[in-house]
Amino acid sequence: MPDRLPLISRALGGAAASAVVLLATAACSPVVSVENADVPRWRATALPSDSQAVLEDSGKILNRNRIIQEAASVPAGDYTLTITCDGGGKAFFAVTLAGKELTEAGAACNGSRETAKITVPTTGRMEISASSVDAPLLYAYHLVPAS
Repeated sequence: MPDRLPLISRALGGAAASAVVLLATAACSPVVSVENADVPRWRATALPSDSQAVLEDSGKILNRNRIIQEAASVPAGDYTLTITCDGGGKAFFAVTLAGKELTEAGAACNGSRETAKITVPTTGRMEISASSVDAPLLYAYHLVPAS
């Protein structure tokens, strides 16, 4: 039995080394970069368009600059803002009405969806800006009347 112990140790050591090499190889495998991502294809599964959306956008945040989308006239009422992002880090979304901030929302960029309830007190011009300090990343959002 004492002769078998070194053999078992070497076999286990070899298996552990193989596992480390396999994990390191998987960690280094190429991942599609945000810069080369197909945004419409990503959005189709991450946050499909909603026919009731009064404001929606998707795209790539490649630097720290805000990306702004606006709607000329959003009716007063209650709305739900659904946001998602992918690529790591966090994205931030600021909602303003006629230049006055209504709310800010954030999402962890791991593909999950976040929602925020927004009350629009009066009809007016709305802007939603998307930004991140963790660029590059993909983002999508839509604002729909609350049901």
